[in-house]
Amino acid sequence: LSVVRQCELAGTNRSTYYALSPAISPDAEEAELLDLIDKEYTRHPFFGSRKIKKHLVDLGYKINRKRVQRLMRKLGLAGMAPGPNTSEPHPQHKIYPYLLRGVHVTRPKQVWSTDITYCKLPQGFMYLVAIIDWYSRKVLAWRLSNTMESSFCVDCLEEAFRNYGVPEIFNSDQGS
Repeated sequence: LSVVRQCELAGTNRSTYYALSPAISPDAEEAELLDLIDKEYTRHPFFGSRKIKKHLVDLGYKINRKRVQRLMRKLGLAGMAPGPNTSEPHPQHKIYPYLLRGVHVTRPKQVWSTDITYCKLPQGFMYLVAIIDWYSRKVLAWRLSNTMESSFCVDCLEEAFRNYGVPEIFNSDQGS
């Protein structure tokens, strides 16, 4: 029977036929998507909405990024990535004057420097700290960590001290 005839026999409008025939109810589909997002995020906690959306599309779901973002917010999930302003100093941190402007570095161990950055990896990111000698540009020590705690920076500095002694000047930016 045609849709028109079925509706006549059932005594309903044709628009009602289409409204009552979804393959999966919206609530059931959303619950299923929430479950899939939660499982994928558990496996890959560094995935953001773009990668979660790609995963769901690969599974055959027609979904856009905005919906994935809304569902992730509903679950309280967010991709783990370095946040903005990771180099801003604490408001109570004393700001020291820059003393190396105009200083001529003429020998090793006169000035060392350190900085920290993050390296993007396929499964997330790692923090990298390095200590270099300004004169030779030699990397004296370096460390990787998956957290931005001070302990791995201190370990790096102690290794440089053990292997090369103590410099006259140790320079770092005044970030975190």
